[in-house]
Amino acid sequence: MFIIFGYAIVLGAVLISYIAMGGHLGALYQPFEFVLIGGSALGAYIAASNGASVRLLLHAIPRAVRRNPYGKSLYMELMALLYTLLNKARRDGLMAIESDIEDPGSSPIFSQYPRVLRDAKLMEFLTDYLRIMISGNMNSFEIETLMDQEIEALHSEHHNPVNAVRAVADALPAFGIVAAVLGVVKALAAVDQPPVVLADLISKAMVGTFLGILLSYGFVAPFASAVERQSVASIKVLECIKVTLLASMNGYPPPLAIEFGRKVLFSSVRPSFTELESHVRQAKSQAAR
Repeated sequence: MFIIFGYAIVLGAVLISYIAMGGHLGALYQPFEFVLIGGSALGAYIAASNGASVRLLLHAIPRAVRRNPYGKSLYMELMALLYTLLNKARRDGLMAIESDIEDPGSSPIFSQYPRVLRDAKLMEFLTDYLRIMISGNMNSFEIETLMDQEIEALHSEHHNPVNAVRAVADALPAFGIVAAVLGVVKALAAVDQPPVVLADLISKAMVGTFLGILLSYGFVAPFASAVERQSVASIKVLECIKVTLLASMNGYPPPLAIEFGRKVLFSSVRPSFTELESHVRQAKSQAAR
């Protein structure tokens, strides 16, 4: 919701200041300037993208205006889930968690952590690498390399729409200049008209430059940053899983393995050692029932 709140501040600050200086809002109402600038920017984005990039952007739009799902509460659930799985595997062997991995929806372990279960990408990453660990055919170094390659591929894929939107933001002032130049051409073609008419035409031409700059720095560039933050957060959760599983493969007990995972989290969402220990102790007691 911060992006909507920010947009409201930008729009309010600009319009209120304009009115306070004696401006008239009617002079800014130029719908075809919006069509020219917005349509050109949209066309440039489509030309610079492919179907996959457009789909990723469409999926990113609702996420950008919603609260980041990767908060402390989700990480607490994830840490507790990893502890429970790794503890069961350490106690009974890796094959003991195979049925949980193959059908997480019916697993009594996964069903205790609905937030984690709802995240398809997170679940795919976690279950895929637990299957590889169960197979026993790859060592920790090989799995780490494979994880790094997958995370890098996902990071690059998620950044494609971000880069395209940033390119559009950079181009919007130029499209505003195009609109202004066309408006000036129109004004010069009416040079035989009275000064009042010429002044009106020139003021309308300047609206194009105003809109291009405002849309770029006030709306599109912040949106690109919001999409990027969501992308980084969705990758960070995979890095947390990666570090935890690798620590377990290298022989660390589950409590220490999840501590490895906790340390890679951003400070804004990282639970404290005491918080995580208490939550894991609670998960351990529930698993023992």
